[in-house]
Amino acid sequence: MRRPAPERHRDKGESALHKIAMPLSPSATVAPPDAMTPTERRASASLASIFALRMLGLFLVLPVFALEAARYPGGDDPARVGLAMGIYGLTQGLLQIPFGIASDWWGRKPVIVAGLLIFALGSFIAAWAPDLNWLIAGRSLQGAGAISAAVTALLADSTRDQVRTKAMALVGGSIALMFALSLLLAPVLAAAIGLHGIFALTGALALGGIAVVVWWVPEAPAPPAAPGPTTAGPQTGNGLREVLRNPALLRLDFGVFILHAVQLAMWLAVPALLVAAGLEQARHWQIYLPAVLASFLLMGLTLFRLEKRGYLRAVFLSAIGMLFLVQLGFVWAGPSLAPLAALLFVFFVGFNVLEASQPSMASRLAPAEARGAALGVYNSLQSLGFFVGGALGGWVTKAYGAPGLFVGCAALMLLWLLVAWPMKAVTLPAARGSRPLARPEGANFAGGTAAENPASPAQPARPGPAS
Repeated sequence: MRRPAPERHRDKGESALHKIAMPLSPSATVAPPDAMTPTERRASASLASIFALRMLGLFLVLPVFALEAARYPGGDDPARVGLAMGIYGLTQGLLQIPFGIASDWWGRKPVIVAGLLIFALGSFIAAWAPDLNWLIAGRSLQGAGAISAAVTALLADSTRDQVRTKAMALVGGSIALMFALSLLLAPVLAAAIGLHGIFALTGALALGGIAVVVWWVPEAPAPPAAPGPTTAGPQTGNGLREVLRNPALLRLDFGVFILHAVQLAMWLAVPALLVAAGLEQARHWQIYLPAVLASFLLMGLTLFRLEKRGYLRAVFLSAIGMLFLVQLGFVWAGPSLAPLAALLFVFFVGFNVLEASQPSMASRLAPAEARGAALGVYNSLQSLGFFVGGALGGWVTKAYGAPGLFVGCAALMLLWLLVAWPMKAVTLPAARGSRPLARPEGANFAGGTAAENPASPAQPARPGPAS
């Protein structure tokens, strides 16, 4: 009886290529390159729900905050009301990096739970607040629960490069849906339970997020140790310096700052335009909600297919260009409902594409051992964008009116387009034979620059993290 022929032995180069082309999934099963595994689906859904619960509480406050805060002792000072509204973004921005680094050291889940507890405490203080000073303190403590970097890093740890944009899109879509839902619910809740009750509800939603972390979010695989003489733990200083010296990551950080500064600034003028067009404030959701849902549907039908075919760079830059044109459109639209509705639809299409693709690219570029630090910087600039957009947007609107605000926003979007233009395309793992996907200049498949992730036939590249 003949023995079966032994399997042909792969040489080292072929073995390395096999590792590159077929990275291990975060779950125990092997999935098609562009399909999520059960663990990835569970991680994406659970972490998106944490963002949704937290952001719903925050968004419920925004449409009614200025009017309701004016009823507090000391609320007759618009500058202090603006401080109470914006200080959340300031403390968020200052603490995202420390929370991100802490998640690299002590694990994602403990840091997320601690941040949600701080956020809930701040919400309950704001709910109790007898005057504007205590309301400012509560909002500040809310911002101190800066978990966005840790949550995004955990999502990146739990998903592969090939499906990460889908995971980030699920998070971005959940945030957009919570924003639209808040526009519908906020006036009703403000009339029923007031601002105190909305803050108490926000705290309860944060506690619900802790339950999700503990009982639903799966454990992420441990990232590989950083190469070097020691693997005792993350090199916090070196990792942060490496992140701050990476031009591609800095380009994305600049982009997320501009995106959210423009987003918050334009919302200082858009509601007034809708009112001038004949749509009362209580009915604004009739424009926002269909625009958000339709834009999310369009993104789902186009973004992932174009990414798989290698057109992510073109889609990314086109989305920035769309937001530039939207800002110019607001200048000339005037108080006419149909053009405003169309511009908002285009805005949400571009915004959702950027919200999904930017953190996905940032997580791929970040070294695995410093991913929390990298996403901490990213989320810090995002939060500071909110703060700056609100503060400067209010000043520009007061000085130059809504047209001046939109011209300024258009200028910022054009600047971002010029900064983002040098991004290049490289092939992602498991994308052999396909067109390269977009990634800013200097990045390779392993999630860093070529200098950070050397590979040669004599020293094959190690498989990337389960992300």
